Amino acid sequence: MKRTENSAALPPAARQLIAKLNARTARVGVVGLGYVGLPLVEAFGHAGYTVVGIDVDERKVQALKKGQSYIEDVPAARIKELIDQGRLEATADFAAVSTLDALSICVPTPLRKTGDPDLSFIVNVTEAIARFLHPGMAIVLESTSYPGTTREILLPKFESRGLKVGKDFFLAFSPERVDPGRKDWTTINTPKVIGGMTPACLEVAKAYYGQAIQTLVPVSSAEAAEMAKLLENTFRAVNIGLVNEVALMCDRLGLDVWEIIDAAASKPFGFMKFSPGPGLGGHCIPIDPLYLSWKLKTVNYTARFIELASEINTNMPRVAVQKVQDALNSVGKPVKGSRILVLGVAYKPDVSDLRESPALDVIGLLGKKGARVAYHDPYVPEVKHDSWNLRCVPSLQTALKSADCVIITTHHSVYDWDKVLRMSRLIVDTRNALGAKGKASAKVTRL
Repeated sequence: MKRTENSAALPPAARQLIAKLNARTARVGVVGLGYVGLPLVEAFGHAGYTVVGIDVDERKVQALKKGQSYIEDVPAARIKELIDQGRLEATADFAAVSTLDALSICVPTPLRKTGDPDLSFIVNVTEAIARFLHPGMAIVLESTSYPGTTREILLPKFESRGLKVGKDFFLAFSPERVDPGRKDWTTINTPKVIGGMTPACLEVAKAYYGQAIQTLVPVSSAEAAEMAKLLENTFRAVNIGLVNEVALMCDRLGLDVWEIIDAAASKPFGFMKFSPGPGLGGHCIPIDPLYLSWKLKTVNYTARFIELASEINTNMPRVAVQKVQDALNSVGKPVKGSRILVLGVAYKPDVSDLRESPALDVIGLLGKKGARVAYHDPYVPEVKHDSWNLRCVPSLQTALKSADCVIITTHHSVYDWDKVLRMSRLIVDTRNALGAKGKASAKVTRL
């Protein structure tokens, strides 16, 4: 149990709520039951809370009621256990908010096609929650957004109900830190940053999350927590952009970028290894830094590192396609009409997550050039994307043998890379999946 400091100085509503949270008699909820929300539901439930999961997707609600999980990182047995114990309820009705003591918001924050933040999910959920907000309640936003979102969007709507933040209800921001597919760092043991709108809000949020999360990292404000999340993902995006540009430099200089990276990574201090690839994917890294860049434009500041990294990373699918074109040209074949097999379409190894996957851009670009594109991914049976739909080829062996060129875009660990190398005519390896054998093979082109 995490103890709360300076409890005597807290308003009565905060002291009462903290007592319920510490006793785990509080009834808590999570809005948005996706890759972030469902693991949080499971963590809260197994910490001893009674949890209500809220999502407008009725399919998710019905699955949970049956004790089923649709998220790879959350075993169905863990969900069924909570259902059987009466510790988990699922609903699409926001009226359930009226029965809750604390609530976490885990809804998507994508970018619009124009590149500016799409906060419609946060806005809509905020309006829905506001109708049922009641005294003595805590609300924590986990959805990544620009610094000021909690204060500018959630706070006015909630206070319009006649309640005072830090006195009647408690509002905080605590960014999600989910990395799908990881077994070592989970929702429970990943340190959690928390920033409150007031000191009382922070203390309540610490008591709320402290029952389920092993390590809490309190910061001075909601804005500080929002900025910390954006720094984490901007750090990754910028460094991936740097190493992608190094890959382009090495290509011009006739050097092996993978050898260069491994050599640099031998330094035991002052260097962190990042790897190049066909682009950025996932629900955070390609998007979150652009939230910060957009926000800074409103204060007349250009985030040059972010925008340059985004430009480089966004162009990498085109670089990968050019590698395919060059490989085919080397054997006298045009891209148009050639059979191209894209190997792996998930954004990272050993997951089924397609969000922002660069493989989708690679497929689209090859299709526009007239290639006959197919894909194989053991985790993704079908892809529906904009103007094209594809199903995973039924036989990897047949697809490898028939393809004029194979492009490795996701290096799933289940693939037999020796077999891929042996059966393919030409390979473009954007992930160094083939390692030294690929480097030594005349039919392999590496990024």
